[in-house]
Amino acid sequence: MKPGRVYLIGAGPGDPGLLTVRGRDCLRAAEVVVYDYLANPLLLREAPQAETIYVGKSKGLHHLPQNEINALLVKLARQGKIVARLKGGDPYVFGRGGEEALCLAQAGIPFEVIPGVTAAFAAGAYAGIPLTHRDYTTSLGLFTGHEDPAKKLSTLDWAKLATGVGTLVFYMGMSNLDTITRELIAHGRAPQTPVAVIRWATLPAQQTLVAPLCEIAAVVAAAGFKPPAIIIVGEVVALREQLSWFDRKPLFGRTILVTRAAEQAGEFSAMLQDLGAQVVECPTIRLDPVADSTGLDAAITALPDCSWLILTSGNAVRFFFARLAALGLDARALGRCRVCAVGPRTAAALRTFGIHADLVPPDYKAEGVVEALVPRLQPGEKVLFPRADKARDVIVSGLSGRGVEVLAPVLYCNTLPATLPADALAALEAGGIDAVCFTASSTVENLYTILGAAGFHRLLAPLAIAAIGPITSKSCTKLGLPVAIEPAEYTLKALAAALVSYYSA
Repeated sequence: MKPGRVYLIGAGPGDPGLLTVRGRDCLRAAEVVVYDYLANPLLLREAPQAETIYVGKSKGLHHLPQNEINALLVKLARQGKIVARLKGGDPYVFGRGGEEALCLAQAGIPFEVIPGVTAAFAAGAYAGIPLTHRDYTTSLGLFTGHEDPAKKLSTLDWAKLATGVGTLVFYMGMSNLDTITRELIAHGRAPQTPVAVIRWATLPAQQTLVAPLCEIAAVVAAAGFKPPAIIIVGEVVALREQLSWFDRKPLFGRTILVTRAAEQAGEFSAMLQDLGAQVVECPTIRLDPVADSTGLDAAITALPDCSWLILTSGNAVRFFFARLAALGLDARALGRCRVCAVGPRTAAALRTFGIHADLVPPDYKAEGVVEALVPRLQPGEKVLFPRADKARDVIVSGLSGRGVEVLAPVLYCNTLPATLPADALAALEAGGIDAVCFTASSTVENLYTILGAAGFHRLLAPLAIAAIGPITSKSCTKLGLPVAIEPAEYTLKALAAALVSYYSA
């Protein structure tokens, strides 16, 4: 059998946005992804088709020893598989990628190395510390603070590196921080040299401690700092006071629970992460097409007789056009039927199918749809309103009451997920969440059902409750949760802005 190929991909320091384009393309082509502890699991979304194998190593816990990882890569490639070996940072910078590449070369396995942003460079940039600056230093050294167990850290030439290199960066040095600081001072480095220790660099959980070289070990111990962390030693650390930017984002340090359906959560999560928040996704809805589409299909055949098609969400757009495709139809089936889209996001979803909404009511609620459509309809006209199974009756009753015939087949169903994600439950139980965002009444009601009344109130009462609009707020209040955050405009963008305003105040 012809062997496959292994891509040794640098996953970068943590922020999934720092993956290279080449790395992304190789992930998308992979049949198997073998990934590390420091490779952000969100990157696996780029390879939904692939089998995933976790081989992470952290201090005191080796999920799979290195020699077995090497053997696994060879085995998979010999099965003809395209393998993405996803490694934190850069494969060839303290990542043992060189060992894996040698093993593949010796086994005759084709491989390619895709560089990644190494942790030192990213940690400095995200902490506001340029590792070189012509007014401070033009030399830089990268060191591992955790060498091969058969060697000792003391094998480093401390006399040369203590004063011979301007900026020193230590990877994996937390357990040896006392030794590092002691040796540097003993060999001539000024005790007052500024040092930064950066934990979980580039992620919303990033933390940075700064102290003089003679004090940093005690400061780190007092703060209970744990790996993974990067240690930067040098005068450039002082520039952080002027150049820090990442930890000045408006939601930095806040952890926010997002309850949208899994296939929808990414967009809103990305908005919050761009604002600096740490996001915990906790889907409380699963969206499924209607099991029996007989009524829906019959309504679609009536499209030529309809004056308006009403779509109230991006989900409605997605499921409606999927059903058209299943029937062998496309956007041409709308004929002269005009389209009402509830909100700009629904209108944007429509445009992906080549349809520009004829009407976007200024009030993004069912009541707004009725108010906007009534002057545009005559009694006896027909409209198609494909809806969610739990949609409110406002549009149907509001238009029917004016003599309009409303076809309202169920398009998709909101169902409860079997379980909530373990990490979301753990964060709630640990009190690690600052706010929870509800983007529909169903997200509130489903979470209440899953957690039960006692768990719902115990876990959520201490949090800031954010609701996308008054209908969702009403559902929260009905179930005993006071709403602290509600935007004036009922959009995800406005909800994110309302969170910023709340925490800024």
